[in-house]
This record gives sequence, C-alpha cells and structure tokens, in this order.
Amino acid sequence: MDVKNVKGLRRFWGIIILLIAALLIRIFTNYPVLIERYYSTGFYPPVAAFMRTLIGWLPFSLGDIIYSVAGILIIYGIFCFIKSLVQRKVNRRNLSRALTRGLIISLLVYVYFNLAWGLNYNRLGIAHQLNIQTEDYSREDLQMINNVLVKKLNDSRAFFPDSVITIPTYSNIFDSSQAAYRNVAHTYPWLKYQDQSIKKSLYGRMGRYLGFLGYYNPFTGEAQLNLTIPRFLIPYITCHEMGHQLGYASESEASFVGYLAATHSRDSLYRYSAYFDLFSYANREYAMRDSTAAKENFNRLNRRVKGDFKQVRDYLKKTRNPLEPLVKLFYDQYLKVNQQEKGMQSYNQVVAWLIAYQKKFGAI
Repeated sequence: MDVKNVKGLRRFWGIIILLIAALLIRIFTNYPVLIERYYSTGFYPPVAAFMRTLIGWLPFSLGDIIYSVAGILIIYGIFCFIKSLVQRKVNRRNLSRALTRGLIISLLVYVYFNLAWGLNYNRLGIAHQLNIQTEDYSREDLQMINNVLVKKLNDSRAFFPDSVITIPTYSNIFDSSQAAYRNVAHTYPWLKYQDQSIKKSLYGRMGRYLGFLGYYNPFTGEAQLNLTIPRFLIPYITCHEMGHQLGYASESEASFVGYLAATHSRDSLYRYSAYFDLFSYANREYAMRDSTAAKENFNRLNRRVKGDFKQVRDYLKKTRNPLEPLVKLFYDQYLKVNQQEKGMQSYNQVVAWLIAYQKKFGAI
C-alpha cells in the first residue's frame, strides 16, 4: 500500500472516529441529569482547574492570540479560495481536499469545545443546586425586586463619598474576586474556585468597539476582561466570567453566580458593582412594561449613582459603531445554537433568578 493510500485511510478513520464522538456528545446533551452528575460536577472541574493552572500563569491572554490567529487564517483561506476561483484553478480534487480539511477542523473544534466546557450548557445547574426554579414574573415582582435593588444600590454607594470611585489596581481586583469566591464557598461549596486564570484582554480598545465587556475562552480556560470599560463595573464582570470558569455556561446563571460571589465579598465595591449591573437589567426589563414607573425607580437613586450611570452612557455613546451590531448578531446566534433560546436576551434572565432567590430566601 503506497503512502497516499495510507494517508487517505488514516484520514477516513479519523473522520469516522470524530463523527462517532460528535454523535455521542449530541446524544449525551439530551440527559441533563447525567451531565450534571458525571460531567459538570465530575469530569469538568478537575479538567478546568488543570487548564487554569497550565495557562493561568502566563501574563498575557493566550486565548486572544489563538482567536486572532484563527481569524487571520480563516480570512487568508477565504482569500486564497476566491483567488483560485478567479484564476480557475479550482477542480474537483482541490475542492474535495478543502471540504475534507474543513470537516475535520469543524469536528475537532466541536468535540474539544464540548468536552472542555460546552456540555455545561445542558446541565441542571444552579436551579438544581439551590433547589429553586425560575418562572414567569409579574409586574409586581419586578417592582419588588427594583425596590430592593434601589435601596441596596444607594446604601452601597454611600461607602464611596467621592463623585468618582477610586478603583484598586486590576491585579488587586482579580485577587479580590478570588477572595469573594472563597467567601461564598463557605455557604455554597460548589462555588469553590481555585487556580486563578483571569487576564486583561489583548484586544484593548478594539474590544471596546466590538462591544464586549468580558468573555470566557473555553479552549484555554481563561477569563478575559475588557479593561477600557468604566472601572467600577469590573469587579462584578470579573465574578461573572469566573462563574463561566466554574461551569455555568448559561449567561443568566453566570450572572447570578457572579452576583452570589460579589455580594458575599467583604469589599463594598463588589456589592456596589453587582447591584449596579443588576439594577440596570431589572429596571430595563421593567421599562418594557411600565416606562413611567421605571423612570421613577431611576429618580430614586442618589446623585452619585446617577453620575455613575451617566459615565456608563457616555462610554456607550463613544464606542457605538457599525461593527458592534454585527458582533452582537453573531453572538446572539451562538447563544441560540447552545440551548439559550433567547439569545442575547438570556442576560436579562438573571432578573428571574433574583426574583426566585428573593422569594425563597427573603433577601438578595
């Protein structure tokens, strides 16, 4: 058997193995109880901790570099394909090779993504662990949770008498975020976080204009933060991304887990950061039902909190650009493919978690 036949046979069996693995993963996604028991609280935690240990010590974001290289290679591949079409160099053999290569890469990415993190989209999650369940909430529920958040927000802002909040260094924020998770783990042991891997995104201002505040890279286990945003938002967003690292793939669950950690912190900045973000979600949701009442909620905020909201609005105005809607559209479709039917609206579902938690435990 010649070399070409050997390579062809290896490629064939490689594709078959990857297809079987992908099929088994797809079948497994239909059994959230098994995923919760054997993957999310069994296989995943030590694997995720190992990835954070392996890569977390790097002073830069390896995930950003991988995404950048992948993007360049995809653009280059498309360019070469179009060039070959124009020069009429594309034949059946070349096309077959390109499609086979694309299939292998797609299957490898799918299998690795799900084994490294993606199966967490199908777990039972925080609802199972806290024995609470979200449900449709009423206008009265929304007003109730907004009343609580307005008071929490005003009270926590009182710890910072200056108009502009003085923020510690980024490294201190990352360390304090890990301390917040240590504190919450005393109450909820499954939120134990070890082996920090939180990075400043290398995209910098480009990330600012693409519209992301932070993201989790499932291929490297790193949490990336866009540090160009108003800095008082960073503590809660850091806790949100760490929630993803712990295996809470759903955006609403990661937001709720981040809230649990931030509000268990001994640092008042974390509580303020969390209440600020959650009030933004809750009152925006309320505005869709009763815009007048939502304005009244906002007017009940003290002067310094309103000043912080102005800072966020100014930031969003400066970063508005034609690319952001396209990025959000892509991410919206990504979320829908991964079992989050509401897409970008999944972030707002954290309001339902807050209401359910408040009803069961009597306090947020």
